[in-house]
Amino acid sequence: MVPTQYSEQSMPCQDDGWWASVLAEEESQTAIPALKTQKSEETGKPCPDWERAMSLFHQDEIVSLVVTGHNRGGVLVEAENLNGFVPCSHLLDMSVQSDGDCREEFLSHYVGRTLRLKIIECMPEEGRLVFSERAAKAEAGKRPELFSSIRIGQRLKGEVTNVTEFGVFVDLGGVEGLIHISELSWGRVSHPNQICKIGQKVEVLVMEIAPERCRIALSVKRLVPNPWKTAQERYPINRIVPAVVTALVAYGAFARLEEGLEGLIHASEIPLPPALEIKDILSPGQNVQVRILQVEATRQRLGLSMKLG
Repeated sequence: MVPTQYSEQSMPCQDDGWWASVLAEEESQTAIPALKTQKSEETGKPCPDWERAMSLFHQDEIVSLVVTGHNRGGVLVEAENLNGFVPCSHLLDMSVQSDGDCREEFLSHYVGRTLRLKIIECMPEEGRLVFSERAAKAEAGKRPELFSSIRIGQRLKGEVTNVTEFGVFVDLGGVEGLIHISELSWGRVSHPNQICKIGQKVEVLVMEIAPERCRIALSVKRLVPNPWKTAQERYPINRIVPAVVTALVAYGAFARLEEGLEGLIHASEIPLPPALEIKDILSPGQNVQVRILQVEATRQRLGLSMKLG
C-alpha cells in the first residue's frame, strides 16, 4: 500500500444514501443469512458465541471453520461455538462470479472443507457474523493497523482481488476496499470487467471508511477531472469531431469522444444504405466522425450524429 495525500477540499461529498446504496447492492448479491440469537429449535445448533466473536473481530484474529452448507451468495461455516457466512466475493477460489447452476455446483464442493478466516462483520443486534477467506491472507492484527492509517482523500495503490457485477474489490495491503461500478469511470460501464481484471495493479481514491463493517469505498474515476464539467464549452453544437464506437444497441450506437465522455448516435442519425443494418456498417472499436447534436452535462448525456452535412 502506497498512500499519497489528496486534497480533501476537492473531495466530493457523498451523502448517506449513496453509501447505503453501495452496501445494499453488494449485500443483495450475497444473500447473507441472519443468525439466530437463541438456540434454533429446528436444527438444535447454538447461536454464535457473540462475545468471543466480537473479541476475534476487534483483535483481527484468524480462525479455522468448516463449511457446512451454501446458498447462492456464499457458504455457511461452523466450528468452535461460531457459525456464520462467507460471501462468494470473499472466497479465495471464487475468482469468477458465475450464475445459476454453475455457481451452485462450484459452492457445493466447499462443503466439508476447512477454511482459514477472519471476521469482517460482527453485529449481534442484526444477527450478522460474516467471515472472509481473503482477509485471512493478511497476518492477524493487520486490519486495525491499516484502518488507523487510511484517510478519506488518500490515493492508494492496491491489487484487484475480485470483479463482480456491482464493482471491483481491491486489496490495500491486508484489508479490501470496493470500487462500485459507478466509480470506475466517468463514462458508461456495462460491466466492471471492462475496466479491471483480477491481479491488476490499480491506483484508487479513498471516498468513505466504515471500520465497524470493515468497508472502504474507493474510486478510480475521481483521480482525474470530470470531463463533463467542461464538455459544453469544448464540444459546441454542430462541431464535427472524431469518435470511437464502443457498443451497438437496438436503437443506435454509443461512441466515445474521450475517456469518460461517451454519447449516443441514435439510429435515426446513422445514414444506412438500403437493405443494410447498423451492425453491417459499424462495429465496436471503429473510428468514425460525428457531429455534436446535444450536450447535457448535468445528466451526462451526449447526442451525436453521423449525418455530417
